[in-house]
Amino acid sequence: MRLADRIADDELLMIHGAWDALTARMAEQAGAEAVYMSGSCVSSSTHGGPDIGLTTMTEMARRARQMAGAIDVPLVADGDTGYGNALNVRRTVQEYERAGVSAIQLEDQDFPKKCGHFEGKRVVEAPEFAAKVEAATEARESDEFLVIARTDALAVHGVEEAIRRARLYKEAGADVLFVEAPTDVETMREVTSAVEGPHLANMAAKGKTPPLSSEELSDAGYDVAIYPSDAFKAALYTIRHVYETVVSEGSQASVLDEMVEWGERDDITLLPEWMAYEQAADEREQAYAERYETLD
Repeated sequence: MRLADRIADDELLMIHGAWDALTARMAEQAGAEAVYMSGSCVSSSTHGGPDIGLTTMTEMARRARQMAGAIDVPLVADGDTGYGNALNVRRTVQEYERAGVSAIQLEDQDFPKKCGHFEGKRVVEAPEFAAKVEAATEARESDEFLVIARTDALAVHGVEEAIRRARLYKEAGADVLFVEAPTDVETMREVTSAVEGPHLANMAAKGKTPPLSSEELSDAGYDVAIYPSDAFKAALYTIRHVYETVVSEGSQASVLDEMVEWGERDDITLLPEWMAYEQAADEREQAYAERYETLD
């Protein structure tokens, strides 16, 4: 099913966050209908630092290509601010689409941006970002590639300005609207009722937005929800625990039960399929060797 058609369904589309090819595949294996490439998680896993605009477009596009190549479901990718002006947005969209991305998320923060749930954010003027949204829609090669317009104005200027910007970005051609970091359900309902959607909610784990269920989000007027960092934060917790345990105890014995088995890892990484490919290649080689012996 096309991503736009799935978003138009009555049932909320839950998009689960990943940060590399392996976690994207694991999300799909768990039943995710679509995968979200989290800019925050990619940023931290790339250079070990915070989500404050340190990752480049080429780094993000390279990671997107790796992730899209590992899954069959749509990949929705964080494109931050588009990495510059409207010209940069044009190239960003082209690079993402050619990498296999199904939708790009762009935001109206000033550069360098910050995680949407950090303090001290700054936003550009609304007309400047609207022009970037239009540039994004013009740059895509297929109408099936979606542009998600995010505004961070709620935390900076309040809900009325966030709604005003969402309306303008919709007029500029945005396919999905994303008002970042509302802190209560009442504000969320105010946004979705004031502007025709589709609307996206960011269920950033332990962030500023309350952790609502899929049913509650649908009731609040949302069509899509992303869960960008749940697995990443859980992975950080487990990784730190394992390292600290092995260092302090001098053995991994007490944490072995917290690890997948060899066979589970092999299934996740598709080892049986690769071994089947290898066997088939060996058999073809043998067949060609036998044929070669019969040729003059």
